[in-house]
This record gives sequence, C-alpha cells and structure tokens, in this order.
Amino acid sequence: MSTINIQVNGKKHICEEAIKLPELLTELELNPRLIAVEYNGEILHRQNWEKTTVKEGDRLEVVTIVGGG
Repeated sequence: MSTINIQVNGKKHICEEAIKLPELLTELELNPRLIAVEYNGEILHRQNWEKTTVKEGDRLEVVTIVGGG
C-alpha cells in the first residue's frame, strides 16, 4: 500500500493511504474518548470519525480534553 503525507498538530506525519480517522488515532496512540479533532480547519464531530478517510495533504489538530477543577 502506498503512503500519504499529512499534518498532525503542525508536524508532518506519513501514514497509509486511505486510512480511516479512528485507525490513524490508534496509530498515534491517542485515546478517542479523551480528544477532540479539528479536520482541515473544522471541528469534526465524533459520529463522523468512522466515515472520514484521511487524504494527502489533510491537516489535523488533535486536542486532549483535560478535566479538573
């Protein structure tokens, strides 16, 4: 399978072509329950993650949700 170049939190990342977002998050060792994802400049609602295939040149910003008081 070929690879693509994307940006994750401003850094270049190489991944498999046609990877689904949840698979990429697992590859990045991120807990999906504790993050929010901005995909190409827009917040991506969790119900759309499974339908989202990462493509060449995509930009993701992944933010970890932190609890506290």
